[in-house]
Amino acid sequence: MSRNLDEIDLKILTEIQADGRITNVELAKRVGISPPPCLRRVRALEEEGYILGYRGLLDARKLGFDVTVFAAVHLSSQAEADLRAFEAFVRAEPLVRECWMLSGEVDFILKCVAPDMATFQDFVTHLTAAPHVRNVRTSLVLHNSKYEAAVPLDVKGRR
Repeated sequence: MSRNLDEIDLKILTEIQADGRITNVELAKRVGISPPPCLRRVRALEEEGYILGYRGLLDARKLGFDVTVFAAVHLSSQAEADLRAFEAFVRAEPLVRECWMLSGEVDFILKCVAPDMATFQDFVTHLTAAPHVRNVRTSLVLHNSKYEAAVPLDVKGRR
């Protein structure tokens, strides 16, 4: 973090995580300050990068994306240029929703969605043919027990 966040900042972040569409007037009321300083604080939190953006969380299944798969990708080279090239490759792939570089056996883990298994299999064929991809192991999601996109701000002070 670039600065220490005070209790009001943390309350603002908590409320915005719970409801990104909250009005400034309602937000100010919930955190116990007047609207003008609340808006200044929100803008400062945005400018400092604590708030990355606002978006709606959509139900992938209701929108026809019935398949969710995690793909563990091993590269044949961990040279910086090859890692960046792979990252550029996955950024251009619409089925890849998240991409994380890892330490250990797996170089990257991808979270992918697809409307059906045939579409996903076509993507895996494309993925395995990408430069420097040694192998790909996939795991089909059967059930999601927890989906929480928010940062657990209440845990921060427990240390």
